[in-house]
Amino acid sequence: MFTSSPLTGSKAEQYAALTGQVRALLHGETDRIANAANLSALVYHALPDLNWVGFYLFDGTELVVGPFQGLPACVRIPLDKGVCGAAARTRQTQRVDDVHAFPGHIACDGASRSELVVPLFAGERLIGVFDLDSPVPARFDADDQAGLEAIAALYVESLG
Repeated sequence: MFTSSPLTGSKAEQYAALTGQVRALLHGETDRIANAANLSALVYHALPDLNWVGFYLFDGTELVVGPFQGLPACVRIPLDKGVCGAAARTRQTQRVDDVHAFPGHIACDGASRSELVVPLFAGERLIGVFDLDSPVPARFDADDQAGLEAIAALYVESLG
């Protein structure tokens, strides 16, 4: 049975502890859906001020909603639309302080004010994106980005 431990200390220390929990959660499992589901739940419940955490998986043409925590989401996102599409297209994490100011933002949940999206690549192959939304403007900083990129890398590594 997996139990999550409360996060304490500095933000860097919290992400170090969360990364340890992620390693334990993903250990020995290679199924992308199972790992995405468990990772979404862990992060959603571990970090404050989030209203959506989940995965969009690349189907060869566009991003399709995968496991997540939060309100129902947009099902399909073209690579040329929104923050998720930008992350997949540019291969760069997108950290957006105000989603309403982002050109082409897709408003799946009107309560979302800021967003962080980490692209997921295995070598040159696009797997999808790891997407976090918050109702708080400018919720994500450089420490969040580094911590969530490390967590996303563990997810990709788990796929074998």
